[in-house]
Amino acid sequence: MSSENCETEFVPIVRSGGWADIGFRQSMEDVYVCCDNFMQDYGLKNFCDGPYAFYGVFDGHGGKHAADFACSNIPKFIIEDVGFPMEIERVVSSAFLHTDTAFAEACSLNSSVASGTTALAALVIGRSLVVANAGDCRAVLCRKGKAIEMSRDHKPACSKEKKRIEASGGYVYDGYLNGQLNVARAIGDWHMEGLKDSNGLGPLSAEPEVMEVKLMEEDEFLIMGCDGIWDVFRSQNAVDFARRKLQEHNDPVVCCKELVAEALKRRSGDNLAVVVVCFHLRPPPPLTAPRPRVQRSISAEGLRELQSFLDSLGN
Repeated sequence: MSSENCETEFVPIVRSGGWADIGFRQSMEDVYVCCDNFMQDYGLKNFCDGPYAFYGVFDGHGGKHAADFACSNIPKFIIEDVGFPMEIERVVSSAFLHTDTAFAEACSLNSSVASGTTALAALVIGRSLVVANAGDCRAVLCRKGKAIEMSRDHKPACSKEKKRIEASGGYVYDGYLNGQLNVARAIGDWHMEGLKDSNGLGPLSAEPEVMEVKLMEEDEFLIMGCDGIWDVFRSQNAVDFARRKLQEHNDPVVCCKELVAEALKRRSGDNLAVVVVCFHLRPPPPLTAPRPRVQRSISAEGLRELQSFLDSLGN
């Protein structure tokens, strides 16, 4: 029997926390959101048993307006889509693109809100974990202590993004999109010339990459962080750190505070925002280490006998 079949009865119980800090920057442009029951938050009933949760991390640039706008509007567009929750991947992608278009309209009415933001969203619907990413925030799943990346960092120099950018009439210069932006996908930035046309098409894309997995009993928690976190943590390193902290106190909010504090200690130079979503009420269990190979050792009495024998040879 496959492990998938063995785990069909597992239903996650979600608990979450988030934390943000301005870091060493002059202004704060990161936003996060945690909704452990976002159907209830919108006055709707769940379609079936299990959690209906939404989480997001939004890393703004050129101001905070785009990040605030995406944080408010992406979940709204998801819940209002007639395809939700059956066509979840299409619905989430559509919500990102609708948010981008709606923000363009907001900017045309008020140019002072012009800005951009990366967007990372995660939904837990029953046993399904769906992660959508546009930009360089990152989501990492902890499965029995092992880090599983649920998103890909959209940097302009990444070969797949560079190919898409060039096919859209853009270019990458010194790691920057059109020499202006150090991310390849984002919501907003309508004020920056040559990045998007009126249809939202162009070198800078707001379309997310979406990944979906079925959660299993072994899945312990999800870390969602802005790039300031990942500048100083490798994915496995962050999972090891968070797992150790959750074993100590089992509190996702405190865990987020500790991740941010550690990133500051490691001299991350960016705003910092992180969300941790736990899938169990209990803390992560101790990992059972493989049995070490038996190392044969000589007893004290054996050593004395050996020494005595060696001494006799010398005489």
